[in-house]
Amino acid sequence: MQRRLVAARKVDAIGDVLLVCEHTPVITQGRNGKREHLLVSESVLRQRNVEFFETSRGGDVTYHGPGQVVGYPILQLGAIRKDVVWYVRMLEEVMNRVSAEFGISAVREEGKTGIWVLPNGQIEERFLSAQADRFTGSEPEEQKCRLTPFEMTDSSGAAEKLGAIGVHISRWVTSHGFAYNVATDLRNFDLIVPCGIVGRKATSLEKLLGRTVKVGEVTPKIARHFGDVFGLEMTAGSREELLEKLERAEQLVAVPA
Repeated sequence: MQRRLVAARKVDAIGDVLLVCEHTPVITQGRNGKREHLLVSESVLRQRNVEFFETSRGGDVTYHGPGQVVGYPILQLGAIRKDVVWYVRMLEEVMNRVSAEFGISAVREEGKTGIWVLPNGQIEERFLSAQADRFTGSEPEEQKCRLTPFEMTDSSGAAEKLGAIGVHISRWVTSHGFAYNVATDLRNFDLIVPCGIVGRKATSLEKLLGRTVKVGEVTPKIARHFGDVFGLEMTAGSREELLEKLERAEQLVAVPA
């Protein structure tokens, strides 16, 4: 479905779309991934009912599964801003804003894509004033909606990954996207070296908050902040409605396979 939507977006047969879903347990490897970062055999994956797929996105190996919100933006980035690094930073910003609504202070780590939090979910005091200074009206427009890159150097309290990103861009149309851990079974990350970063762990909203968090609490917040960050008006729709719209577009316009 994502491939069909990308093909239709490339010929302007449809507008921008954000797919939001939960996957059944699956490990995916990006085009820059290393198979040795999958730490178990295929037989173990079958025993755990976890599938494995190679994908066209950037990045290394990651896990998707129930309790994790996965977002696939299909945008004509050329109409928004032709800047791949900026686009990735904005995906991080979406997840950062969602985290803030739950009282979690997430940060970037220099040189590491995604959003990170300290194990107790709190950011050190010296970072708080810098975080509070973001989004002021005096900032140049290009500096708004971005995360301040903080380097966490204390290995004893190393930041854990709350949200991952892996994207693909062709003719400035985006695909693949981000994965945000809400109530994810974090044990499945032990099957891999997440994102190829040795010694770092994944975390989730449930773990950080110490309470049950439903995906339904998070998805509307992701959609709202995504629209705010990218300046898009978001309209909810079902899978069936989207497929019907896509099929009509494909009939009206020659969409390459």
